Amino acid sequence: MEGQKRGNIIAGMEVGIVTKEDQRSGKITTGIVQQILTNSSHHPHGIKVRLTSGKVGRVKEIHSTRS
Repeated sequence: MEGQKRGNIIAGMEVGIVTKEDQRSGKITTGIVQQILTNSSHHPHGIKVRLTSGKVGRVKEIHSTRS
């Protein structure tokens, strides 16, 4: 999964995340990355980010490529 590596994610790109409350259902929320919250270079469940909407979750999908 590409969302497990911090190097694949930059602020401003469009991603799909799973929030804490949606972990059971696996519902994906799409948005633009405002801030990367995970400090380590890799996380098995996905890098944690904050979207511009304020939602926080782990990246499961990357929709836009780096610019």
